[in-house]
Amino acid sequence: MLNIFASKLPKVKTSIFTTVGNLAREHKAIDLSQGFPNFPADQKLINLVSDAMISGHNQYAAMQGYWGLREIIAEKIKNLHGRTYRPESEITVTVGATQAIYTAITAFVHPGDEVIVIKPAYDCYEPAIEMNGGISVYYQLNAENYKVDWKEFKTRITPKTRMVIINTPHNPSGTIFSKEDMLQLQGILRNTDIILISDEVYEHIVFDGAEHQSASRFDDLASRSLVCASFGKTFHVTGWKIGYCAAPEGLMHEFRKVHQFAVFCVDHPVQRALSIYLKNENHYLELNDFYQEKRDFFLGRLKESRFKFTPSEGTYFQLVDYSDITLEGDGDLSKRLIIDHKLASIAISSFNVNHRDDKMLRFCFAKKKETLEKATEILCSL
Repeated sequence: MLNIFASKLPKVKTSIFTTVGNLAREHKAIDLSQGFPNFPADQKLINLVSDAMISGHNQYAAMQGYWGLREIIAEKIKNLHGRTYRPESEITVTVGATQAIYTAITAFVHPGDEVIVIKPAYDCYEPAIEMNGGISVYYQLNAENYKVDWKEFKTRITPKTRMVIINTPHNPSGTIFSKEDMLQLQGILRNTDIILISDEVYEHIVFDGAEHQSASRFDDLASRSLVCASFGKTFHVTGWKIGYCAAPEGLMHEFRKVHQFAVFCVDHPVQRALSIYLKNENHYLELNDFYQEKRDFFLGRLKESRFKFTPSEGTYFQLVDYSDITLEGDGDLSKRLIIDHKLASIAISSFNVNHRDDKMLRFCFAKKKETLEKATEILCSL
């Protein structure tokens, strides 16, 4: 008899974000676990969405995305990274970066294909690979610095390697790929048919004068890359679920085949609003300083604690090492912090190969100052 209940994802459990979020709400804990701000978006952007709805832009947008938004995205990438993408055939607006990543994996990964995933990794990559019959091949970063040893990375490549997924700035570690990192990766992938997904959702949140090294900056990488990005992360509107993918025409042609049947198109009035809002470059160029101030405030107060840390290089996440405080597992400590101290974080073992426990917790500092004050007061009391 046909077993209609056989799972396609038998090993996948409820997301760590859902689990921790539910526990945090149950215990009324300060939530520094999930990556969303608790401060409002720019009222100008909200007004632009409202204006678009009032003006009647409430029906389906073009499958590829509203032309005006694709045009301004192309202009933004050209100005920042020197790469020209054609709006008509090389940029698609998506339901956030997660949909872009899922669509890219679905478009190119066949059963038995290997996909290299750098761990710790955001939890949407591996289920998408498995759903499409692919095999995740892991490269585990060292907790001392969360940097890639490219010689070791190269050993993961086999004749079955179909795809590599990178994430810079990197969630959860807060590290960034340098120009040298990208050149090393480019050299490894050159003369192969390997496709690259470059998850760049925190592209506008980089600190201490560093520059985001997009895959689109490098000729050979750009020729094989699907660059995925998020307006939700950039403009403090994660609930809007809107992002984009940029890729050469051949790759984008296959991407759109999947996109049109997965979601067809994306929220029309939000696209109209963003097409206007993005014309002011300051709306995204100022984010580095905005979030660096929050990072520095958070870490300045943590200096009085027993936690150890290396300042985040990008994203709005900060890892802390608690090994001088307790030897308990990070999942146990995370749960105890919520229940006993009313503070939520994410245990990094949930993102590591075989749930390796490096005694690390991740905190989101995209919060109001008073929220960070209360959180660090708790952390300094431990």
